[in-house]
Amino acid sequence: MASNPAPSLTPTSTIDPAEAARFGAMAADWWNPKGSSAMLHKLNPARLSFIRGAVDAHWHSDAKSLRPLAGKRALDVGCGAGLLCEPLARLGAHVTGIDAAPENIAAAQAHATAQGLAIDYRAVGVEALGETGFDLVTSMEVIEHVTDPARFLHGLADALAPDGLLILSTPNRTPLSRLAMITLGEGLGQIPKGTHDWAKFLTPEEIEPLLNYAGLRVTRWSGLMFDPTRGFVLSENRTLNYLLTAVKTAPAA
Repeated sequence: MASNPAPSLTPTSTIDPAEAARFGAMAADWWNPKGSSAMLHKLNPARLSFIRGAVDAHWHSDAKSLRPLAGKRALDVGCGAGLLCEPLARLGAHVTGIDAAPENIAAAQAHATAQGLAIDYRAVGVEALGETGFDLVTSMEVIEHVTDPARFLHGLADALAPDGLLILSTPNRTPLSRLAMITLGEGLGQIPKGTHDWAKFLTPEEIEPLLNYAGLRVTRWSGLMFDPTRGFVLSENRTLNYLLTAVKTAPAA
């Protein structure tokens, strides 16, 4: 099998202005579980279950602890209005949330303040963040919206502490994801039209070399599937959507 050429890293930012504007227009409705972001609300319990398991495994924390991230710095990239940042803060982390849409950041700040949570929100792309050393970096359902996945992953890796943990999720590019997320999801109004470009979805086989090129090594995979009786659940089946954890590759001796 031919080796993949090194991906281009020429752009200085991976933010797609059209995508930022699209999601920014939904900011006011982001926390409405029946609104335009309803699908993210439905995804969140399964995503949080995966994150909690990954955190416990990486730091050998007590599964019964309510604050396994106490003392840790967490960065959520593409945070929207804070659906993941707030649970991470409640798990004890000092959380920074960044997003390309200022409208999302304003909504996130307002909601966190109302909840009594101190979260550092910034309207900036990961490449321009200018900070490193985060123990936990998360980016959920974001990479399929950026202009250059390779550079985006380099940005995530740069922000990560040497012994930190990256957690990422994204739809797989399969006939099932096209049917479920675009034909049915967007076609029936469960997801706002135009949210997804199926051609930009990455398969696990495509994303892993990009992670490796960014100096990251995948340590765990999980699928995310829909169960009619339980909603979204973690699964070994990665056909619809998948999550992964990765750590920095140890430098050669």
